Amino acid sequence: MSSNINNILKRLFDRYASKWLVLLFDLCVVAFTFFIAYLIRFNFEIDFNFYTFLKQIPFVLTAAVISFIIVGSHKGVVRFTGVKDVINIIVGINILATILIITTFMSRKYDFDYVFDIPGSIIYIHLLLNVFFLIGAKFFIKSIYKSVMQDYEEETRVLIYGAGNSGLITYEALSNDAMSNIKVIGFIDDNESKVGKTINLLNVYHLSKLNKDFIAKNNIEEVIISIQNASSNRLLEITGKLFQLNLKVKIVPPVQNWIDGDLSLGQIKDIKIEDLLGREPINIHNPDLIEEYDGKVLLITGAAGSIGSELVRKLCDYNYKKLILVDNAESALYDLQQELIQKKAKNFEAVVADIRDSVRLDFIFNKYKPKIVFHAAAYKHVPLMEQNPYEALSVNVIGTDNTAKSSVKHGVEKFILISTDKAVNPTNVMGATKRVAEICICCKKETQGGNTKFIITRFGNVLGSNGSVIPLFKRQIESGGPITVTHKDVIRYFMTIPEASQLVLEAASMGLGGEIFVFDMGKPVKIFDLAVNMIALSGLKYPEDIDISISGLRPGEKIFEELLADGEKTKPTYHEKIMIAKCKTENINDQEIKINELCSLSPTTQNIEIVSKIKDLVPEYIPNNSMYDALNL
Repeated sequence: MSSNINNILKRLFDRYASKWLVLLFDLCVVAFTFFIAYLIRFNFEIDFNFYTFLKQIPFVLTAAVISFIIVGSHKGVVRFTGVKDVINIIVGINILATILIITTFMSRKYDFDYVFDIPGSIIYIHLLLNVFFLIGAKFFIKSIYKSVMQDYEEETRVLIYGAGNSGLITYEALSNDAMSNIKVIGFIDDNESKVGKTINLLNVYHLSKLNKDFIAKNNIEEVIISIQNASSNRLLEITGKLFQLNLKVKIVPPVQNWIDGDLSLGQIKDIKIEDLLGREPINIHNPDLIEEYDGKVLLITGAAGSIGSELVRKLCDYNYKKLILVDNAESALYDLQQELIQKKAKNFEAVVADIRDSVRLDFIFNKYKPKIVFHAAAYKHVPLMEQNPYEALSVNVIGTDNTAKSSVKHGVEKFILISTDKAVNPTNVMGATKRVAEICICCKKETQGGNTKFIITRFGNVLGSNGSVIPLFKRQIESGGPITVTHKDVIRYFMTIPEASQLVLEAASMGLGGEIFVFDMGKPVKIFDLAVNMIALSGLKYPEDIDISISGLRPGEKIFEELLADGEKTKPTYHEKIMIAKCKTENINDQEIKINELCSLSPTTQNIEIVSKIKDLVPEYIPNNSMYDALNL
């Protein structure tokens, strides 16, 4: 029987009440409290002129309608009643009382109809009753709704990490959401002065209090981290402890990301690997970018790749003239095209083309006349390029040279090459070819640039990009493991795809030509630690559920990467996280001759000869644990 009643209530509560129905309900409450106010005033006896009372009711309700419409209290969804709704109701009630006081005063002064003459004591009693009954009724309905909904969803018991302002706002967001099945049972805080006290009748604990017995006793399932100024290193410590207790961890976003300054339940997300990089996220806001891309034709090579596609998404927010997406991966380019169509992106065109085809590339530049070129096309998989050096040469060097030449020929204003930290003191073919691409761009700037400004951006590994360790680790976890790590001490610099794309846009805006833009990426991350964190984020344990296998360094792989080559010095920019290094311009003519020789090599050329010529141009290239180690002699 009770189940049927709950089903009926659930179907009723699934629908939102009309705002006019809410207003009618509020008016009924106002009429009821007006009658109770009279009863209280006359000691709960009908010792007053009931006829006068009845004539005053329409006037009071008219005043209430005006008051509630002014503040819009009737527009609130009752099941989501929160602090702001309460304040709104109180303001509306006070407006009503003010109207009644003013009309009473005017009635007595100018001898109006007695209908407008309401005793002051009744007005004040009515005001207090309205506060109690209107607000109480809203929260009563909200509690009924929540109890009915919770019959269908299992309750999740959580702790909030952080008993400061952010933690309290998080608690309010969870408590005020009638759809939420989350029950907060306490707070965690590092501040000893708060530990042992209560907030909203909930205990504040220290992190050391959490152990398996405490978790089991209180049936805690997850912890929501709500600390606005926590460093990434501190986050790593906290999550490491929580993961060991087999707790699910969520995180509250930064205040600046809250919608209209308010935190909603939907914004509290599972903690991601980006949150555990061990450094602060890099946030850049540069209003000059709006003017930089305004009314211009923009062309992106490798547009369907990880960085290229994110660049496209960010550029869609600007008022460009046309956006040209160039890629030879037709399926990925088609997917990107459909995504942009779905988002109703404006003035873009997807072009299937290979940057190794100089004739095709020249035709595209001549047709669209781009003013800014983002060169993101590249082969970047280290083991594959180690085995196929001609392919690395053809895309990373010849393709870059073709794109740069077309840029100069067709009057491109800015050419931005997207490079990698593997180009610095390279130990593998991929990194060495990207270093050759950098040298090629520096040479173009000195000898053929004309009005074209050549700019290089250089950053570390990009989380979640095609071929990065994150998708690989995810697949290995999904298949039951083990996760393969080449060496326990391998460390890498990491950034997110949005961060990397933002750097490229900043470089295009700031660059005057001949610069290499690099990020201060903080401390590098151990790949082994990254694997352990990913296992924990998947709700599993290392090594019980998923083990980590050490496979040994791959050919050409380094223990650590660098962002600056020998002799490169940096200078600061307007943003503390962005630095600029200048292209080294020694022996330009000699370097150009060697680049031309490389570009003229045949696909049938022996691998060792190709790599030898690359090494001749990039003497700092030292093959490591590779079939080309003999070239080091």
